Amino acid sequence: MILLASIIKEFAEKFSCQYNPLPSHKQALRAMEQCRKHHSPYMIAQCTNDQCREHLYVPHSCGHRNCPHCQSHESQQWIDNQLDKQLPVQYFLITFTLPKQLHDLVWRNQSLAYSILFSASRELLKTFTANDKKLRGAAGFTSVLHTHSRRLEFHPHVHVVMPGASINQKDKAWRMKSGKYLFNHKALAKVFRAKILKDFTACNLPIPANTPGKWVVDCKNVGRGDKALIYLGRYLYKGVIQEKDILKNVNGMVTFRYFDSKTKKYQTRTVAGEYFLYLLMLHVLPKGFRRTRCYGFLHSCSKKLIRLLQLVLRLNPFRMIKKIRERAKITCPACGSAMKIVKTRIPTDWLPAHCLP
Repeated sequence: MILLASIIKEFAEKFSCQYNPLPSHKQALRAMEQCRKHHSPYMIAQCTNDQCREHLYVPHSCGHRNCPHCQSHESQQWIDNQLDKQLPVQYFLITFTLPKQLHDLVWRNQSLAYSILFSASRELLKTFTANDKKLRGAAGFTSVLHTHSRRLEFHPHVHVVMPGASINQKDKAWRMKSGKYLFNHKALAKVFRAKILKDFTACNLPIPANTPGKWVVDCKNVGRGDKALIYLGRYLYKGVIQEKDILKNVNGMVTFRYFDSKTKKYQTRTVAGEYFLYLLMLHVLPKGFRRTRCYGFLHSCSKKLIRLLQLVLRLNPFRMIKKIRERAKITCPACGSAMKIVKTRIPTDWLPAHCLP
């Protein structure tokens, strides 16, 4: 397996000279290159066995949300939180996609454009749910921003996992809807286009003249919704590519594989090493920007309402009690017992020479 850190070390300088990266890109590359390496800060782990008391010096992980090594715990924790809010209704996956003619505009105004993408899709779904003859109430849904295609090209879109149900705040009625489609995808696309263009214009973002008249919004039934949530959770924290999918790094060219949704097979793509880093940095979000958001009765402030709904809808309350998932433990190399961290962020030059690899 080819490590991403080795590719960064080899091509980071060429990438910086050719693509003039943002400070956030440089920080991401620097963090991922040093992740769990001998020149990163260390922490001391101590064996919990009183008869052993072995000490171990462990290099820190970088903790960057685009690093393929880090935040597996956070990713799984998010999935667990979403599954804990599941309700016994049909779920739908709705995808709002921006046309390629707007990609350059979005890239140059990322924070603003991504915020508009979230707000436009949110208001649209709330309006459609309130006006639907079968629902006639307040919606609840989870939105996740993706910026990549399977080929790692810049392709901003929002996935929404939404239960086919609503709650009316006036008469407290809980209404459900099933079937193949939640809303008409053509109507969704038409209103979504109007909302995005209106908000872009209000924020003084120039709309390209070649912007198409027809946009794409996909809406499909995903059963209980658990598989859709697990799929979205995989791309929240660990970057857009796994190291097992990097196949070659030969003569300045990097080959990686991706799953083609049309052929249902893995395809390969070979690009220059510095362009490969450019593809990865396209998907580093602005500092502090949240990739996922929950709305309506699935908001984090509606925990009591969710529990009440689960009780009324006769879900097993013990099944819905969230299990606290612990982080992976460090094992003592001497006795096999669990170790605990007693000190962190120790600079490399403070360590004894025999402790370094």
